[in-house]
Amino acid sequence: MSSTEQLMSSGSGAKYVQMQSEAEFPPMASSFMSFPQQNFPFEDSARIFDELPKATIIQVSRPDASDISPMQLTYTIEFQYKEFKWQLVKKAPQVFYLHFALKKRKFIQEIHEKQEQVKEWLQNLGLGDHATVVQDDEEADDEAVPSRIDESARIRDVPSSAALPIIRPALGRQYSVSDQAKGAMQGYLNHFLSNIDIVNSQEVCKFLEVSKLSFSPEYGPKLKEDYIMVKHLPKILDRDDDRKCCSQWFCCCQDNWQKVWAVLKPGFLAFLKDPSDPKPLDIVVFDVLPASNGIGEGRASLAKEVNDHNPLRHYFRVTCGTRSIKLRTKSNAKVKDWVAAINDAGLRPSEGWCHPHRFCSFAPPRGLTEDASQAQWYVDGRAAFDAIALAIEEAKSEIFICGWWVCPELFLRRPFRDHASARLDSLLESKAKHGVQVYILLYKEVALALKINSVYSKRRLLGIHENIRVLRYPDHFSTGVYLWSHHEKIVIVDHQVCFVGGLDLCFGRYDSGSHQVGDNPSEIWPGKDYYNPRESEPNSWEDTMKDELDRLKYPRMPWHDVHCALWGPPCRDVARHFVQRWNYAKRNKAPNEQAIPLLLPQHHMVIPHYMGKSAEIEIGNKNDSIHEEIKRSDSFSSPSAFQDVPLLMPQEANGPDSAKIEPKLNGFNTLHDLHGQPSRPSRNSFFRKSKIEPLIPDMPMRGFVDDLDSLDLQSQLSSHVLQPGAEASEMEWWETQERGDQVVSADEIGQVGPRASCRCQIIRSVSQWSAGTSQIEESIHKTYCSLIEKAEHFVYIENQFFISGLSGDEVIQNRVLEALYMRILRAHNEKKCFRAIIVIPLLPGFQGGVDDSGAASVRAIMHWQYRTISRGNHSILHNLYNLVGPKTHDYISFYGLRAYGSLFDGGPVATSQVYVHSKIMIVDDRTTLIGSANINDRSLLGSRDSEIGVLIEDKEFVDSWIGGKPWKAGKFASSLRLSLWSEHIGLEAGEVNQIRDPVIDSTYKDIWMATAKTNTMIYQDVFSCIPNDLIHTRISLRQCMNLWRVKLGHTTTDLGIAPDKLEGFQDGDVTGTDPMERLKSVKGHLVSFPLDFLCKEDLRPVFNESEFYASPQVFH
Repeated sequence: MSSTEQLMSSGSGAKYVQMQSEAEFPPMASSFMSFPQQNFPFEDSARIFDELPKATIIQVSRPDASDISPMQLTYTIEFQYKEFKWQLVKKAPQVFYLHFALKKRKFIQEIHEKQEQVKEWLQNLGLGDHATVVQDDEEADDEAVPSRIDESARIRDVPSSAALPIIRPALGRQYSVSDQAKGAMQGYLNHFLSNIDIVNSQEVCKFLEVSKLSFSPEYGPKLKEDYIMVKHLPKILDRDDDRKCCSQWFCCCQDNWQKVWAVLKPGFLAFLKDPSDPKPLDIVVFDVLPASNGIGEGRASLAKEVNDHNPLRHYFRVTCGTRSIKLRTKSNAKVKDWVAAINDAGLRPSEGWCHPHRFCSFAPPRGLTEDASQAQWYVDGRAAFDAIALAIEEAKSEIFICGWWVCPELFLRRPFRDHASARLDSLLESKAKHGVQVYILLYKEVALALKINSVYSKRRLLGIHENIRVLRYPDHFSTGVYLWSHHEKIVIVDHQVCFVGGLDLCFGRYDSGSHQVGDNPSEIWPGKDYYNPRESEPNSWEDTMKDELDRLKYPRMPWHDVHCALWGPPCRDVARHFVQRWNYAKRNKAPNEQAIPLLLPQHHMVIPHYMGKSAEIEIGNKNDSIHEEIKRSDSFSSPSAFQDVPLLMPQEANGPDSAKIEPKLNGFNTLHDLHGQPSRPSRNSFFRKSKIEPLIPDMPMRGFVDDLDSLDLQSQLSSHVLQPGAEASEMEWWETQERGDQVVSADEIGQVGPRASCRCQIIRSVSQWSAGTSQIEESIHKTYCSLIEKAEHFVYIENQFFISGLSGDEVIQNRVLEALYMRILRAHNEKKCFRAIIVIPLLPGFQGGVDDSGAASVRAIMHWQYRTISRGNHSILHNLYNLVGPKTHDYISFYGLRAYGSLFDGGPVATSQVYVHSKIMIVDDRTTLIGSANINDRSLLGSRDSEIGVLIEDKEFVDSWIGGKPWKAGKFASSLRLSLWSEHIGLEAGEVNQIRDPVIDSTYKDIWMATAKTNTMIYQDVFSCIPNDLIHTRISLRQCMNLWRVKLGHTTTDLGIAPDKLEGFQDGDVTGTDPMERLKSVKGHLVSFPLDFLCKEDLRPVFNESEFYASPQVFH
């Protein structure tokens, strides 16, 4: 009978149970074999059951109605243990075998007890030191269990009389045989399942097909389990029965097959040494399978039967990602059962892990039901690092960290002298000493190209504590991967909260909205954390507290970034990605290293996010043009990047489920000083609650499939709570962001967003080299293109790079630029307002002046960015000018960020670009994309750098305006945009409402563009800083550099030092003005991006530069 999964209803909601197939009846002769010395019950630590399970005989059947032999009866038994239910199909001989095995174990234990008594008596008489012990060679399917000889005979009592009615039922009509057998079997099961020690015996656990992983809710419902044979694993140590497997199973001593316990879960297949061992020997994590099996017969299967020339050998193969494992069972029936069970678990639900989801992502959209999916944003490093530190401090079981660069000596709170315990290595050491397991994945860089020294980081981290494990990947020589990197930035704590975005846990990233350029004497940025890669990259990270830059001469490079925290199912999806990468690196780097374990992905049911009262989910707004139905069959698994589920919009404002949460986003000033920061908030600060809490707690395994009636009820309750009577006051959120019972300090307002319920989907870029997947996943790329295409009013982008291509570009393959171009053309043709606002770094953040001989990499990246933006036939501005003309800048414009300040009290005034490292896109104030991916081929194609991100769609809304008309803006998206814009253009308190509508001319032209233009002119007057639109050739750049160096005596790589006095003319006389007086007119940090800088130069590497011989793909 093949294995089938059924959904069974119970009083507490729907449950997943596995309909197990009948098992083979072992040879009766094996019951007369002797037992090992270890006997009956498990030790407490090895027990599987801590309370008694229940069993119910569902059905008794016979293969032939005319055959009244009780030995032919088959029993369908339903077991329940806590919230788990599963069904097994057992034949009568299997029950007899269990009974005799238990009786035999009792008999052998009594012999051992008597031997101990004789041994003690002989020793008392001085006649011997030991007595002969009866040895036992159990069949291969039974493992040894620890000894407990001090138990009473009552504990070892095994029922026997209950079995007799099954063997000899009353004769009569045929149905009476089944009826009496059912009653007798129920009595027998009730008898031995009433004793906790018998239930935990090896024999009963094997009969029930359970293990230490069976009843761990975090791994999902119980599915199929049994012993199987494997060949791909190294020899399992301390296995007494390894030498005996051949005599009892397949005569296979010479081919290294080993017996293991296989555990099937909805998201993986694990192999254990034995049922009582929770540590996996190996694990196959299910992932998206190819759309075809290669021979045109439909989607590939996870498992399939394998024919062998020897009819006595029975095989099947499990294939997922780059792995293909051959397994063996006792019979062909077991092969069919396993193949059916594995394919059912991974393939039968179209929403499962083996099918692509929206945007062809490995992860499904979350938050379509009230599943506690929540998100919170952080602007700049100070806010994000404080939240990460707090999460680490609250860790109870495990911490996952994945980074392009990780610095153990990074202080997560500042001033650093006041927060010595907040250094990353100190935080991890404290948690590791308390038993928290820490797993860290580092990118193994090519040392000649990068100076991040991951060898040093690994050595420092491993030296902290044995509970900290570190892997670096890839091995360049063995994998052949030299050009691509692992670029994710992830922190996951206890599978409860995770952090993703643009911030690595490394030097140079800590910053706030003020973006200070100086720190002397050192208070905020110690040693090498005072970082400016445009000036110098440290050659060594050994002495991290020693300055690399001269603080009296050079500014640090301020760092702008955006990060976010996720709770609920999206967090576990990110953790699943980490587990995939960790296990893949472990198999390649340390396959036999016992200290580095394989990890199991925690489970969250996929199905509830698609299920409803009907097969369709209707989400819409009658006033929205994109109102349409979402169908499972043609949307959620759509392979097309442009035929995905439409963005989820709010319901009618006066509808039954509307939520009128209308806080007035009060103004604030983010230009605060980092010195003398207020005391750190309470320990629960990063768990800032939204005003309306979700009514269903984060219980991912509640009933294993959410009770839909319960969800409907909760939905009604939620909409009742969110009625106008529950409105927040208009200024409430911005003025009193809650941190538990505390209010955020004034200098942090705008840096941390509300913790909002939302719809989330994890997206990523991975392939075979980076994660061991069989498919290239570029769901971040598809998401970008789809969101831009569906945007109604505006897209706001911040990114470290902007390198993309139009249709027909054979060099640049990602099509973000094409999506923008087509969306703008549509707006122009429809005569509608549409804005695309893009903020990127003014210069690439690599060492060397633009004209330096060693800065070919800087110029190469500039070439590809200008090729995308404004230069040549492939650029968007060139193509738009041909069609739209001067109005092009009404639709799309580019900006950078810049800051200034004194290097120390009375010291020189300096400026530096604020390095834009955030990777975000906000669409229509309702949808946000945050992640680690740059806009270039490296990050977006999937086959190159590995990346991760999250698409966040608001489902809590506030009243706002777009294009002069009322608009329901998302709480998460709109608050993030207002925070960013307020920081960039330096709004004072009470001025935020001026930018509430992002597209009208009074905001876009009169405030945003005007501020950028004014700031750019002031910086040019004071510093003549680079880059600027007045320098078109390298010759003029050299002349400008030489002029200012002679004039000032010292300047920075990009002309960042102001003269003591600014020369001017008044009434024919030369006057001198303090540069700080002129700079006071600068508002915020926004400046125009210099589109004409070096416009007459070919910036590509030339033949005498080493970069000329590198693949151009390195730079784009």
